[in-house]
Amino acid sequence: MISAARQETLMAVILITGGARSGKSTRAEARARSFPGQPVYIATAEALDTEMEARIATHRARRGTDWIEREVPLDLVPALVATDDGGARLVDCLTLWLSNLMHAQRDWEGGVKALAGALPRLKSPVVLVTNEVGLGIVPDNALARSFRDAAGIMNQTIAAAADEVEFVVAGLPMKLK
Repeated sequence: MISAARQETLMAVILITGGARSGKSTRAEARARSFPGQPVYIATAEALDTEMEARIATHRARRGTDWIEREVPLDLVPALVATDDGGARLVDCLTLWLSNLMHAQRDWEGGVKALAGALPRLKSPVVLVTNEVGLGIVPDNALARSFRDAAGIMNQTIAAAADEVEFVVAGLPMKLK
């Protein structure tokens, strides 16, 4: 439930989670568009190969041209601060951001804590997309287990800071918080 102070300013922090191809991004886009102002799409993905280039192109085509776009693979908190006090921001997605931080050997735990601490201080709505990666089998290698564990910690931390949390399955959102 959004606090009374946030309702007055239309501020909200919304976390949308689910599995791969569950409909998370489409749901997040609709939620971000529901707020006044021009929405800002903060992309954490990098087009490092042709398959990712195609995925990014598909997302852009679906969204249309009414979004302000920012590509932010690592420095998410400064990007949220820089785009504050306007339309809603959609961050797609936190698990790619986490992967980027880990690959760059950055302090992912500090980054997650900084994000969770910054969210309540922002003026404009934020819709965050993340993957729920811990629902399957236990990975057979240490790197995959480390990422799964880090994603679980990140998702719990951001969910605690969020006003609303939705779990999307087969395109259907379920309100968790």
